Amino acid sequence: MKIAFFVDRFPALSETFILNQITGLIDRGHEVDIYADRSDGSTKVHPDVDKYNLLEKTTYVGKPDHRVWRLLKIAQLPLWNFVKQPAALLQALNVKRYGKQASSLTLLYSAAHMLGKDRKYDIIQTHFGPNGLEAVFLREMGVIQGKIATQFHGYDLSEYVQRYGREIYRELFKQGNVFLPISHHMKSRLIELGCDKNRINVHHVGVELERFNFTPRTQPIDGVTQLITIARFVEKKGLEYGIRAVAALIKAGINVTYSIVGDGDRRQALQALIDSLGVGDRIKLLGWKPQPEVIQLLNQSHIMLVPSVTSHSGDQEGIPTVLIEAAMLGLPVVSTEHSGIPEVVHHEISGFLVPERDVDALAEQLGYLIQHPELWAEMGRSGRSIVEEQFDIDRLNTQLIAIYTDLVHSNLKSTVMLSASSYAN
Repeated sequence: MKIAFFVDRFPALSETFILNQITGLIDRGHEVDIYADRSDGSTKVHPDVDKYNLLEKTTYVGKPDHRVWRLLKIAQLPLWNFVKQPAALLQALNVKRYGKQASSLTLLYSAAHMLGKDRKYDIIQTHFGPNGLEAVFLREMGVIQGKIATQFHGYDLSEYVQRYGREIYRELFKQGNVFLPISHHMKSRLIELGCDKNRINVHHVGVELERFNFTPRTQPIDGVTQLITIARFVEKKGLEYGIRAVAALIKAGINVTYSIVGDGDRRQALQALIDSLGVGDRIKLLGWKPQPEVIQLLNQSHIMLVPSVTSHSGDQEGIPTVLIEAAMLGLPVVSTEHSGIPEVVHHEISGFLVPERDVDALAEQLGYLIQHPELWAEMGRSGRSIVEEQFDIDRLNTQLIAIYTDLVHSNLKSTVMLSASSYAN
């Protein structure tokens, strides 16, 4: 099959789930093109990007963040491509029909680049709801062809809907072919927003099991328990609550260190918080690391801390990929009762869950787990078992191909999907 991927950023160190999906499909003999707005700007790139020559398969739309710059840079677009399909130029600017997608110039930028390509695909795989909406409009305009699968990840069903209203996906739900939320929590949200439940299949983000060797966690010889968080420095990651909870443990005399891998706009504020609490020697912000280094750091750690929260703008997690990776390696987890996280972390089985923004509860459960290292190995085994059953990328990619095949062979615009268990079998 010929498959187009619509993504925001590529490559992106924080979105290995998209990379794993793309490489898995290529390994199965499928042809992949990638349409991305931009890269994440990092100088560090996952080795698979080079191994699979993915940058050669990527077309960058290059839409500036600010509308003024978008207007100023229109002259730099390959507008000559519209000669082949001049009606698409007017359609791309039809605000009455396409609303925000037209007024923001999203359709104009995308169409200008895509009209110069072979635009016939079997499947158009979009990641995040806004990209799914863009794809159905581009297909309606005749810019691209193919059945559209939209995978939802978190903010697109929380903050985005809160900002633009419950009707924002009306046309996507009407014209899209299949919807793939990454958790059952998000499936319920889609149904609540009016999506046809018969076209929804929960499709988890997956990891490559063979890359993660299980190691039972045991009490450290030097007595120092090493905690770790891997996250972008944004509000929904709840890092300030994790920092305050660990600081409370340190002040209580518990021998612990805390490594936070990641970066973002809140770095300066988080470092200031660490300094104000006087724990800079025990809590470190390490910046972004490529996945091999991330795995090495996880292997050196004893407990994973994931203090996720719903942001004030309504933004939520889906299921953090690194949470799945940590479970594969055998780390017990302390996290929050947030979005799809309870589908990975089963309370008192593979870790502990506490209410969002509850520093005292985080500190209490962390302290309990640190003081009971005899629980670590069994919790780690339980976590790996959960991931092996539900988050194996190889199995998930096989299921994805089954979904695609069903779509391609259907003559219906909106395909009634098989149950998820049918694909699993």
